[in-house]
Amino acid sequence: MIRIMLVDDHAVVRRGLSYIINAQKDMEVVSDAADGLEAVMEMERTQADVILMDLSMPPGENGLVTTRKIKENYPDVKVLIMTMHDDEEYLFRALRLGASGYLLKNAKDDEMIEAIRAVYNSGIYIHPKVAPALVREFILKNEVEEKVDSYQLLSRREQEILPLIALGYRNKEIAEKLFISVKTVEAHKTNIMNKLGFEKRTDIVHYAIKKNLIDF
Repeated sequence: MIRIMLVDDHAVVRRGLSYIINAQKDMEVVSDAADGLEAVMEMERTQADVILMDLSMPPGENGLVTTRKIKENYPDVKVLIMTMHDDEEYLFRALRLGASGYLLKNAKDDEMIEAIRAVYNSGIYIHPKVAPALVREFILKNEVEEKVDSYQLLSRREQEILPLIALGYRNKEIAEKLFISVKTVEAHKTNIMNKLGFEKRTDIVHYAIKKNLIDF
């Protein structure tokens, strides 16, 4: 059974959602809350699998703040935001804070059930009305990243050291070749790895080959 918590400041909404969800053979509403603070306390008691969370719950704690708190303490729980707001900024903020889905309150019952199952199974559910905004953000981000040449993030000295590492020179050999200390080489190597997001030396080799930085 998928254990679900409902978080909404309107009791009538929680009752309606409970009726729909409990009618499913694989779902059960195990608790509900009227605001974020109550949701955090209920989570300690019930350990739900999926939290169906409203964004605006005046005067209590809103859904964004609560999502951040719950994901910090219960990283495995899936948070599905359910709101009237179709503003893309709310969508982006919710996803950055750890939400697994974004559903509008005017969605049909079967859409909500589909969304719950999707996030429970480690998927992502975005309501079709706000999904295009997410695609636009993704495309824009990729365009910006492509315009920034990662090689230009490196200092001149780091650009000198990178191909030597790729060619297999040891730190001591690089230090002697460039008339610097071994400790300085190690520091530059660490900076290169961090700036380019590498984890091992083979990443540097592949990068150097791709960028035509070495001549075998």
